[in-house]
Amino acid sequence: MSSKTAARASKAEIDLQSELRPGQSIELLKELHILTREGRLNQDSRRKLKQVYHLFQFIEKLLCELPGEGAQATLADHGAGKSYLGFIIYDLFFNRRGGGHVYGIETRAELVHRSRTLAARLGFERMSFLNLTVAESAGATELPARIDIVTALHACDTATDDAIAFGLAKEARFMVLVPCCQAEIAACLRQTKALALSRTPLAELWRHPLHTREIGSQLTNVLRCLYLEANGYQVTVTELVGWEHSMKNELIIARHIGQRKASAATRLRELLAEFGLESLLATRFRLP
Repeated sequence: MSSKTAARASKAEIDLQSELRPGQSIELLKELHILTREGRLNQDSRRKLKQVYHLFQFIEKLLCELPGEGAQATLADHGAGKSYLGFIIYDLFFNRRGGGHVYGIETRAELVHRSRTLAARLGFERMSFLNLTVAESAGATELPARIDIVTALHACDTATDDAIAFGLAKEARFMVLVPCCQAEIAACLRQTKALALSRTPLAELWRHPLHTREIGSQLTNVLRCLYLEANGYQVTVTELVGWEHSMKNELIIARHIGQRKASAATRLRELLAEFGLESLLATRFRLP
């Protein structure tokens, strides 16, 4: 190896160490394609790593608010996919605390098998992967009666609502949600569009198909926030910057405070009535 090549390799190693957190698993980062097979960090992977840290920082703060600073916390990750998020949280938080448990819930059996194999190889003993839908998981015996943190990132359409229902059933202290592809309410708006246009000028907001989809997505998240507040959660809505280069960039963080907000329940009912969506009270938004 020439002196110049050796110098470049040495500089690359120094740059890599400055980007990673102490004790972070290099093998895991390779499996997640954040590092190359040679253990290098290129410009694209450096950007991806920053996105991972950005997301982790939100969840780490919530974990540290739990008893014992989260050392024995339980976390359920819905729509886990390759369990990208669960592995990062386990590696950066739980692995060095000697307690706690991460549950990855995913419908695709091959991804569940892959995650189980990787966890075993890395020695991540307190990770479990369940081949279940979000809705099925609420009654699954493999999960404990209570879960401290529920996450659902880019869970499509009503899977986010199922994750909220799961969180309520498990008395979750926190929920971290990034909704995606909300189609249910947009479909309802399309069905009642003619009646709505004759009844209120507000229906102009969703007269055109593109606007129907956009208003449906916005309204879905507004209703979810009100529903969480009505069930005793304090809600913060912010941006999840740059996550997987997605346009679905809304992050909902719900913190259980135990005080149900009557005004939120009232506003939820009023909005559903205004948009002709009262039927969702019996299915999607069952109020206490």
